[in-house]
Amino acid sequence: MSRKCLIIDDMHESIVPLLAEIGFEATYAPGITREEILAQIGDYEGVLVRSKTTIDKEFIDHAKKLKFIGRAGAGLDKIDVEYVESKNIEILNAPEGNRDALAEHAVGMLLGLLNKLNAADHQVRSWIWDREGNRGVELSDKTVGIIGYGYMGQAFVQRLRAFDCRILVYDKYKKGFGTKKVEEVSLDKLVKKADILSLHVPLTPETKGWINKEFIQEFRKDIYILNTARGEVMPLQDLLELLDSGKVLGAALDVLEKEKFDQLSTEEKHRLENLFSRKNVLLSPHVAGWTFASYKRINEVLVSKIATHYRIEGS
Repeated sequence: MSRKCLIIDDMHESIVPLLAEIGFEATYAPGITREEILAQIGDYEGVLVRSKTTIDKEFIDHAKKLKFIGRAGAGLDKIDVEYVESKNIEILNAPEGNRDALAEHAVGMLLGLLNKLNAADHQVRSWIWDREGNRGVELSDKTVGIIGYGYMGQAFVQRLRAFDCRILVYDKYKKGFGTKKVEEVSLDKLVKKADILSLHVPLTPETKGWINKEFIQEFRKDIYILNTARGEVMPLQDLLELLDSGKVLGAALDVLEKEKFDQLSTEEKHRLENLFSRKNVLLSPHVAGWTFASYKRINEVLVSKIATHYRIEGS
């Protein structure tokens, strides 16, 4: 009898046949509600999810047969990892599937920010030809400080090396990765030397709100910030104040502290309007790892890991 897997988010059309190849009967239900999920999940060995619903105690307690959770992406912030693991349920994610997409997008955003491409484009379309006002900053002259050296951080560094900039990397949980072109440094050294700060950390209780005003004010130089990780890592109000003071020269953000615009309070909406009005801020809608290629590749990575999980389990 086929094993059963419930897919509760939109995924590339290849997912169902890929699962079938390894013996899974997939139910593709991206329009399913949480109530419907809880009513049905007890019949499935596996579930594939992006961000539709939180995988919490309530969810897991309904999932009596569940053996694995596949996260179609990198982050695990909507999964109660501790409780899931306490039930011996495997968590599989796919950072290998979108690391290249994210790295290319991050480089594009950084170059766009340093060269004022968003403002310049708007001005030219408005019949303003201001060469001096749009003079750019060369990346090769700068020191880029990177926090987090997982799949995303490593892919970003690989592409940065082509620009001959100095690269400093801090990772609290990794050691011994430094090379001639990538300096493994303490957080203190990164704070002293960096011109640009790029964030590549997961959202956890430890990182939530970590990159705040007090943290950034410790930097010796005025800096540019690039965030393609999670918006909650950097409080928006603090960023606005840092932009006002000039401590942050500009920001490129693929993520925001609150991304569901229809759920914003009046105060949160005002903060975003403030952010959106700034010419030294470049924005994209959480799409850094979301390309046509990565959409399919994530499926391939997940299904490969599911197959490996079952081979190990059966050995």
